[in-house]
Amino acid sequence: MASSQKLKITWLGHATVLVETPGGSRLLIDPFIAHNPKYPTGFELPAKIDYVLLTHGHGDHISDAAPVAKKHGATVVAIYELADYVAKQGPNPDSIKTVGMNIGGTVELGDVAATMVEAKHSSGAQDADGTHYVGVAGGFVLTLKDGPVLYHAGDTTVFSDMKLIAELYKPKIAMLPIGGHFTMGPKEAALAAKFLGARTILPLHWGTFPPLTGTPAQLAALVDKGVKVVDWKPGESF
Repeated sequence: MASSQKLKITWLGHATVLVETPGGSRLLIDPFIAHNPKYPTGFELPAKIDYVLLTHGHGDHISDAAPVAKKHGATVVAIYELADYVAKQGPNPDSIKTVGMNIGGTVELGDVAATMVEAKHSSGAQDADGTHYVGVAGGFVLTLKDGPVLYHAGDTTVFSDMKLIAELYKPKIAMLPIGGHFTMGPKEAALAAKFLGARTILPLHWGTFPPLTGTPAQLAALVDKGVKVVDWKPGESF
């Protein structure tokens, strides 16, 4: 793809986001596809996905990480313990490529510098053998070579150190959970937007299941003047 391509962010329901960068990289964050009731009907992922980024180990964020990595040739990027857990889901040690990192670290992913930042949430992975420790929850700051700085908060509540994310990275576009119950709701997300200084908010983790009652309209009524809250539907792109 040409470097003149525009940034494209497609919401695939829940916290799953496909980021296609001006430089041609394709990053899929928190793939929840097969059992995601809000995954857009008929949507097909690109044949090639470069990287799958995982914010934490809950099933509604990692359940399709291994299948996507194997089918689309992607490298999985996650906190060290979670990367190790996903790597072991392949038929052999080398079948799923992974990059393990940790909070505060940055890795170069094509034309994107991905920095893992803090989140306030739990992160156990569950399977037939029980619940496993797979590191702590985090978020990602994505610094694009020819585009704005993006922030995917993962699952979190608001926390005051979001001010440090603003000071260090200055995200322009923030993808924030707003549903409540398991993450922050609109009230907390509005304060998060203020702490981050982002001028565009892409709401995530709402409407998937009945307890996730927060809405973009509720958030839009609470944010500071000049902050744009995108009221999008699964399958739509920004």
